Amino acid sequence: MMIPERPSLERRVLAALDGSAGNAGPRIPVILGGCGSGRTSLLLRLRDLIGRTQAQYVDVERIATTPERFLRSLRDASPFPAHPYGAAAGAEPGARDAFDAALAFLDSARAASGAPATFLLDEFLELRTFESFPGLRSVLRDLIGALSTSGNRFVLTTRYAARAHRLLRDAPAPFEIIHAAPLSAAEIRATLPGAHGEEHGIRGNEEEQDRERDELARLVQALSDGRPSYARAIAETAVSMASRGGPDPVGALAALLAPGGQLTQACRYGYELRLHRARGYGALKAILEVLSEEEPLTLTEIAQRLRRTPGSTKDYLSWLEDVDLIVSRMKRYSFADPVLRVWVRLHCRPAPPTEEEIARELHSYMQARLPLAEPALALAGGQPPEREKSWGIIEID
Repeated sequence: MMIPERPSLERRVLAALDGSAGNAGPRIPVILGGCGSGRTSLLLRLRDLIGRTQAQYVDVERIATTPERFLRSLRDASPFPAHPYGAAAGAEPGARDAFDAALAFLDSARAASGAPATFLLDEFLELRTFESFPGLRSVLRDLIGALSTSGNRFVLTTRYAARAHRLLRDAPAPFEIIHAAPLSAAEIRATLPGAHGEEHGIRGNEEEQDRERDELARLVQALSDGRPSYARAIAETAVSMASRGGPDPVGALAALLAPGGQLTQACRYGYELRLHRARGYGALKAILEVLSEEEPLTLTEIAQRLRRTPGSTKDYLSWLEDVDLIVSRMKRYSFADPVLRVWVRLHCRPAPPTEEEIARELHSYMQARLPLAEPALALAGGQPPEREKSWGIIEID
């Protein structure tokens, strides 16, 4: 499965950079999206669209160690001509000087042609790491101020939507928040492996193949919640597992969520990463387990199950919202990521899940995501018995 091109999102970001959207002038897009939402893929696509000599992609999360090393990495990997920004000859800059030099580089660098440079800053909130260094208590505010007055162009991304909203609440006008929307079934279909039918497990004439791919894309979209990384894993695994029958996305999801599976590892990474960025690690895990058993729940219902006061429970919930693990709608709380909820139900327990337990969980998940899936399959008609067998996991009680 190729990286989705997502032309509508790309056009919106490029229009914001160019100032061609409305009369607001050039803007600084800030792309918000959870783990696996395609933020990095979008930036890499933009780098290719703009031109690698005109744009620099920066994985801030990987290089935000110390201000000095960040500055060195930023300059060494840059396609733009180097200048001794903020550094005295023969001197090693301190933490504050190095960060100021990094801001100067972002502000003053130019492409070889003299045109403004474009910086694509992935996970820009990770610069908050520097706030533990002397004289750097307001790193993110300093960054926002520097970018807003620069003649260069910037695209920022982060997985922490709540924190970005809070930071940019009073930010200067040039910043424009853009949420990375889930992939549509059409976008998933355009990137499905197996576009040539039988060699990838899709059989029949061209019309039947198109119908199969439409159905596969619809199911992958529903099971993945439209998240590009989940959709890619499910689609590729479904096609690779196809034998006599057609691709089986539900069976693929079962394999991916088994112990050691690709989505098991991805969910564990996102779960631990976000919890470690919040306060109250143990209590927050307990709330996620409560919500995995039943959602949505009110504050009072969660407090009762947790056996804690409503006041302390409210704090815990606010910390979970701060790292976007849960969402609140009409004062009722639920998981932000439905696949992560399934992972918590399966893996946050004393022993690894069995195949039967995984099948039961996915049966419930499938019914919730696609309540009409089984009637739709029955109405399709004309499918060979082995094609129906590939959906056997749905039939497990």
